Amino acid sequence: MPVTCGPTAGASWDSKGFFGGVKGADLDRLARAVIDGEAATAGQLAEQALGEGLAADTILQDGLLKGLGVVGERFGKQEMFLPEVMMSAGAMQAGLELLRPHLEAGQSASAGLRGKVALGTVQGDIHDIGKNLVAMMLTANGFQVIDLGVSVRPEDFVRACREHKPQFVGMSALLNTTMPAMAQTIAALEAAGLRNGGLRVMVGGAPVTPEFAARIGADIYADDALEAVRLAREAVGR
Repeated sequence: MPVTCGPTAGASWDSKGFFGGVKGADLDRLARAVIDGEAATAGQLAEQALGEGLAADTILQDGLLKGLGVVGERFGKQEMFLPEVMMSAGAMQAGLELLRPHLEAGQSASAGLRGKVALGTVQGDIHDIGKNLVAMMLTANGFQVIDLGVSVRPEDFVRACREHKPQFVGMSALLNTTMPAMAQTIAALEAAGLRNGGLRVMVGGAPVTPEFAARIGADIYADDALEAVRLAREAVGR
């Protein structure tokens, strides 16, 4: 299924790259490093671009997210697979870590944010690779992520929602045996009155299906991290 990710969805890579000029070539190389999953190179190029005076948000949008857009397109066409996407995510993270202080310095705590997401792996499940990938990609796309970690109890999701007032709760499960915790968490959120204010619940993970998501009352089902970003962006209309 084609996946839209970031503001450059549908972009494709060819020998001409995306930009012209020396700085454009640097951003082309950064995008290519993300596509190829070269974390060390991505970090070096992001640092180099900062040193050349490029704005952090320009490097993010026109370098890192350009590359990630190509990854999303290729993944949707089954031209790339999860291990390669994970390597690209690592390269994205390496570049993002260099940019993060500059991005945060350029905005207030809430300015420019698309929304807040409280994210966690459900109680009894300690797998975090998928959750971490979703967190990283949401952050790169302008969401503030409250990462609650793994084996998060329903009451801890409730507590985080009361404290941080997110627009979304994201739950991940890798085991069939932990899927009931998603339903328990949704019930806890409803019992606490938190669903009445527009809080939306997104679920995903290897054993989770659209039918299961609908049955437990989730608002959004995401098949993978790239789709989670696309659906979150659609939901906030930005």
